[in-house]
Amino acid sequence: MSTAESARRDWLNRIYRPSGEVAGPSSPDLAAPSGVRAWSGRGHVTVSWDAVPGAIGYLVERASEAAGPYRSVEQPDVDVPAVPGTRFVDTFADTAAWYRVAAVSTVDSAGPFSSPVPVSSGAGTGEVSVEVDASRVAGPVGRPWAYMIGSEHLSYLLSEETAGGRPIGEELLTALRIMREELGVRTVRAHAILGDDLGVYREAGGEPVHDFRKVDEVYDRVMAIGLRPIVELSFMPRDLARDPDRTVFGYQAIISPPKDYDRWGDLVRALVHHLADRYGLQELVDNWAFEVWNEPNLEVFWSGTPEEFFRLYDVTAAAVKDVHPELRVGGPSSAADGWVQELLDHVHGSGAALDFLSTHTYGNAPLDWRPTLARYGRAGTPIWWTEWGPTPTHFHGIGDGPFGATFLLHGMRSAAGRLDALAHWVASDHFEELGRPPALFHGGFGLLTVGNLRKPRYFALSLANRLGEHELAHTLTGDLGGVEVWPSLAADGTIGLLIWNGTLNQSQAGGEPALTRDVSLTLTNLPEDSYTLTHHRIDLTHSNIQSAWPDGTPWPDADQWAALHKANTLDEFAPPRTVEGGTVTLTFPLPMPGVSYLELRGDQVTRQA
Repeated sequence: MSTAESARRDWLNRIYRPSGEVAGPSSPDLAAPSGVRAWSGRGHVTVSWDAVPGAIGYLVERASEAAGPYRSVEQPDVDVPAVPGTRFVDTFADTAAWYRVAAVSTVDSAGPFSSPVPVSSGAGTGEVSVEVDASRVAGPVGRPWAYMIGSEHLSYLLSEETAGGRPIGEELLTALRIMREELGVRTVRAHAILGDDLGVYREAGGEPVHDFRKVDEVYDRVMAIGLRPIVELSFMPRDLARDPDRTVFGYQAIISPPKDYDRWGDLVRALVHHLADRYGLQELVDNWAFEVWNEPNLEVFWSGTPEEFFRLYDVTAAAVKDVHPELRVGGPSSAADGWVQELLDHVHGSGAALDFLSTHTYGNAPLDWRPTLARYGRAGTPIWWTEWGPTPTHFHGIGDGPFGATFLLHGMRSAAGRLDALAHWVASDHFEELGRPPALFHGGFGLLTVGNLRKPRYFALSLANRLGEHELAHTLTGDLGGVEVWPSLAADGTIGLLIWNGTLNQSQAGGEPALTRDVSLTLTNLPEDSYTLTHHRIDLTHSNIQSAWPDGTPWPDADQWAALHKANTLDEFAPPRTVEGGTVTLTFPLPMPGVSYLELRGDQVTRQA
């Protein structure tokens, strides 16, 4: 285990556990999953099972023999190994012979495991068939990426310093503008709006002094580019902190509870009043929201007890609602799916408002908290994953290449239709939590590099954003492995099809030949017309700006920047060509990791445009 992996495990092991009696409904007794099957394919084993009512996800374990021992199928950089769906593709170990599955009702509670099943022989051909019926709409195309994006603390927008020779504040603002204008993102969430670098709170002669002038500077810039803030109410101003020396990040954000909860409530109330006066109360009601703290279930972000956080939640929610009862407030904004049921239990007893549920996860698709909300009589409460991405580890490197693109599409596809927001963390590599970027490609969290080069992850979301409003009926058969498809129909008749081939196994991020698939795509019932067919690709050699920059070279000079921006394109896999309506069949190889986007645009649409 690497030093970074060991540190991450140690960090997650320091999750706080609230004490006290459970106030809300007890966790359900989940049945063991039925219908469990496991079959081999070229380079993988696929496990599937029937859904269990009340489950938010499922744990998959494997062993080399029926008697065990069984171990979870997980990778070191995943904070929650459970998966939300009823299918898991294992590319980790080709010696495993037996699998079992358990349903999960909370992150800490799983039901009984199924009886173990052996792996049966599958096709192993590497061939995949995709059939799409252009005349049948299956439902809407969800866009969970479009509500929210994450950002480094927004005071960074005011910076006049440079990183890699590039202007920090100017480029971060441009990155956020790109999220709005090119991906359709509507809101931005960031840490530390109450930090001392913005000077919101001090005490003079023992009395509180509030000053929101620098907050205005920050939010004016956000509003000017068409985004709206999700206000994460953190961290603690020094003069209000009980433990001012307890800090996190390179910018020394204070993680302490307040020394005076009334003064904390007054600060929140004054801030929200000020924002309502400046931007309009109806603007805040319609477009803003307030999230309480960040990952308080980790001691690295909260130096108080769990009970002190829940008191902070109640005081904060009351202060927001004092300004106007229709303003939205929520949480727990927790790491690794933590404290969701605990917060639901708490507000069940305290009566505090909870207008949305928020939590975080990394390295996997987000779990499904809808059954839990329904048990608490809160069905329909918006579910926001306010941080999510391929890795929680700084400078990891896994997200700079095409592995990140397939990971993002897998997660967004899983979330579509069941989550209200899946916020990628973050927009830009202008990010300084553990220090400023040491090199152009350093494993940053951003969709965009310093210099605003578009990474494969960015291109993946831009292609998803090109999908039409309606999902088309389709079937997917053969030796699938990690192949998924997302076909769509736009109002003007344009058909867009996303097909990708991925894995959660980060050790294969550089490619795995056994997982390459030969795809046969058939579209039926196309209206009579001539169509222009385009085919764009993301893989190790297409739309991958990292491949254009030599390893070990920290920063470009002016000429190299110009060359990189010229090379930073969404690449075609094949030249555009004309096809006729009716039935169209296409064949192409799809590596792992790899993404194809095929678009058929009718001549009638082109003429009207």
